[in-house]
Amino acid sequence: MKTSPTLIIILLAASASLAPQTRTIPPGLREAQKADERAQQNEVPPQMQRQRLNMVKLRHDANELASLAQSIPQDVNQTAKGILPGDLNAKLKKIEKLAKQLRSQLTP
Repeated sequence: MKTSPTLIIILLAASASLAPQTRTIPPGLREAQKADERAQQNEVPPQMQRQRLNMVKLRHDANELASLAQSIPQDVNQTAKGILPGDLNAKLKKIEKLAKQLRSQLTP
């Protein structure tokens, strides 16, 4: 008995449609389930832990920026006298870098 190619294609299509299909769980649902589990275990959410760590770094960077900024007027006075402090350029670059970091952390 000869089998026709269309019969084979129909049988393959039918078997593929009957095969069990797996459903993927969306990432948002997975995160919600994890958050529920953490809430049941009374854990602090990771966002809160990260925020506390950022506040420590934020305060440190702000204090360093303030101390560097306070030292600049003295260096400028020396420049007016004809003495160029060697670390003035490095201080100014560090001030720019710290200001940029603080701005990016504080603005959403």
